[in-house]
This record gives sequence, C-alpha cells and structure tokens, in this order.
Amino acid sequence: MSYLYVKSPQKSPPKVANRRRPFAVVFFALGFFLFTSALIPIIRFQLEYSVKFDQLINPLSSRFYNRSGNILGDVATDFTQLSNWFSTTDSSAGQTLHTVASGSYLLSIPSLKIIDANVEIGSLDLKKNLIQYPQTALPGQMGNSVIFGHSVLPQFFNPKSYLTIFSTLHRLRQGDEILVNYDNIRYRYLVEDMYEVKATDLSVLEQRFDGRYLTLITCSPPGTYIRRLVVKARIVDS
Repeated sequence: MSYLYVKSPQKSPPKVANRRRPFAVVFFALGFFLFTSALIPIIRFQLEYSVKFDQLINPLSSRFYNRSGNILGDVATDFTQLSNWFSTTDSSAGQTLHTVASGSYLLSIPSLKIIDANVEIGSLDLKKNLIQYPQTALPGQMGNSVIFGHSVLPQFFNPKSYLTIFSTLHRLRQGDEILVNYDNIRYRYLVEDMYEVKATDLSVLEQRFDGRYLTLITCSPPGTYIRRLVVKARIVDS
C-alpha cells in the first residue's frame, strides 16, 4: 500500500494594522503646513512688495559692521533688543544708546489700525514698546525722528502687540498718514518714500535739517532679518 502526501498550502499570517501610519501622515501634513505658512508670506512679500522698493547699497566700509552669511540674520542674537540691531566696532555707537533723556509719546497709523502705540525715548526693549533711536530729533523738531519696531510673519500681526506691531508696515503707501502725539501736541506726517537697506546700514539714522522728518524701521521681509524696511515721512500742517 502506498501513501501520497500533499503539502497543505501555507497560511499567511494575519495582517496587523499599521497603527503608526495615520500618525505619520498627520505629523507630515502638520509639518508641511507650518513650513508653507512661514514660507509663502516671505515669497509673497518678495513678489508683491519688495520689487517696488528701491534697494540701497550700503555706503559704509565693512569695518563698521559684522557680515553674516545667514539669510535669516544671526538667529542667536536677540533682535527684540535695539542694542543688537547694529553690530559696530565703533564704541561710540554703544555709548549713544545709553546717553539719552527718557520720555515717551504716542504714534498712530490709521491705515494699519495702529492706534496710540507707545514710543519710548531711551528704551532698548522692543517687546515692550516702539523705540525712538537715541539722539535723533524729537517729533516736531527739525531733523529726523527715527523709530524702530519689531515684526514677525504678517499672519500673526496684532496692532496691540509690540512683538508684531510693524509686521504690516510694508503695506503703507505714499500719502498715508502717521500721527504723533508728543508733549500734548499732535503732529501729522505723510509717507513720502519707502525703501530697503542692508541690515547693517547706519545711514538710516542720518539727520537732515532741511525739514521735519519721521522714519519708521523694521525687519524685512517680515519674520526674517535679511534687510531693513525704511518708511520716510514728512510733517505737514494739521
């Protein structure tokens, strides 16, 4: 008697659901969303706004500043402190920041919904207020009042937060109104010019005495430290 043995087909092991895959997809989608939400506003700024601004070449020798190859600037530097905005080898620049009388006044930009923002004279902390650069002309005086403000990505703009207050400064147009209340007097300025300079350009602090000027400065594009956006305005009769 002979026997014939037939090998039974091998059963495949039961499939185990890959529970990690949905989480991986969610985290990838979240990371992609955060990346694009940061990148798109910068690209949009470059295409829609930056091309309209004159790009000024830095007139200073490189011995007056430190050059950085990082397109975002020196990310280790705290740019909410005004003392870090210009890294010079000239010790007088550092002394200027600490030899100024204190005081404050209010600034409004109606078209950007910025109302009665506090401008401190002699302060260094941009997290707490706007800052008038030391030894620049006071509002109403002959010369140039230079005001610095912090900015982040435009989607986080909050006119009441000093960390984001100048995030939409690039949307100003020629003829827009800037109001300053200083020493119980209201001064009215109209925007005349907007341009960009290198982050190390000290020419933005220049004083001209042929009129009464106001200069607003913030980082550009918003959310980076690549350049500085400069908004120039001139006083007009109220």
